[in-house]
Amino acid sequence: MESRRLSVDRLLEQPSGRSRLLVLPFVLIAVITVTDLLLPETVHLGPLLVIAPALTASLAGPRLTAVAGVLAVAAQTLIGVFEGGLGTANHVAQIIALTGLSLLVFLVCVARDRRNRELGRARSVAETTQRVLLRPPPRRVGPQQVAWLYLSSEDETQIGGDLFATARAAHPATRVIIGDVRGHGLASIGEASMVLGAFREAAHRHAGLPDLVAAVEESVSRNLEEVADVEEDIGEHFVTALLLDLPDDGSRAEMINCGHPPPLLIHDRQVTALYAHRISPPLGVTAPHPAAVLRTEQFAFEPGDFLVLYTDGFIEARSPAGEFYPLAERVAGLPATDPDVLLDQIHHDLLRHTGGQPADDAALLILQRTAKQQEPGRHADRWPGTDPGHRRAA
Repeated sequence: MESRRLSVDRLLEQPSGRSRLLVLPFVLIAVITVTDLLLPETVHLGPLLVIAPALTASLAGPRLTAVAGVLAVAAQTLIGVFEGGLGTANHVAQIIALTGLSLLVFLVCVARDRRNRELGRARSVAETTQRVLLRPPPRRVGPQQVAWLYLSSEDETQIGGDLFATARAAHPATRVIIGDVRGHGLASIGEASMVLGAFREAAHRHAGLPDLVAAVEESVSRNLEEVADVEEDIGEHFVTALLLDLPDDGSRAEMINCGHPPPLLIHDRQVTALYAHRISPPLGVTAPHPAAVLRTEQFAFEPGDFLVLYTDGFIEARSPAGEFYPLAERVAGLPATDPDVLLDQIHHDLLRHTGGQPADDAALLILQRTAKQQEPGRHADRWPGTDPGHRRAA
């Protein structure tokens, strides 16, 4: 039933629907004028003509609003001519009042139109900046197919404190990071971009995963206070992170968990949470650790397997009754045939559980191991509005 209902907002998005609604103010002018002329002279409907320019301003720009205002004043003048002439004080007052109100509506429409243009330019700059900071992973990296989803807790942003990225190493292998800055929204974008920059710079320079993690941790410890929003958020700043090394050859993969929720491995329709035996502290909490003390966790990642990486925005999302979203349980009940299909199913299931937008930033990254590595190519970024795999919650 809900899919068949057409909201006013959706109608306004359709050119044909907007055109139909734009006729309404001018129909009202005609109906009010004719009705006023047919009714006795003691009944005055002329003041209702102000509805026309006000309604037009909500549907169109200044030019059409001005046209509606002029026609409304002309209709009021016509009513005055046929009902006692323009010399009566009542009709003169009505014409002057309608002219003034129409002019006011026009000026408000001009100011709104100018503000919308400025807001559009600001949004364009913001979207470009956010896209540069969080470069979407390609649809395929090495022998892995990739799908991802990002839900920001703030309506006017497309990224926040959650982060993820993929990079190619020289051995060859695929490096993956997913992390979560303490806090959310615009204030945490600087910290997230700093972590991503450190990862991308070090991913291809270090052969071992411990060396990579040590380099990222050292960069975060050195630069975190410079980019953190310490004025708005005076608490402790740190970043939970999960880093993985997925070699192209063989089925053994490695991970180092820095205080992040464990990834989910789907093998033969069985879901396993890959808990680390030794969890490192989040980035930025302690002094950097040398690579020699960092220990990797190994696991099998075979062709056909899926890795589901996520931030705590998914597992801490609550239903209206206060229940947390059981991600591992729900993934176990979904058919994992393709990363895009699985991502869409999780996304829709999360929205059904929460009943709307999650209260915190939430990121989801799904990788599927394929039997053979395909040559990398140019793929469309999974950014809002360019690919069905990424959808903003309504």
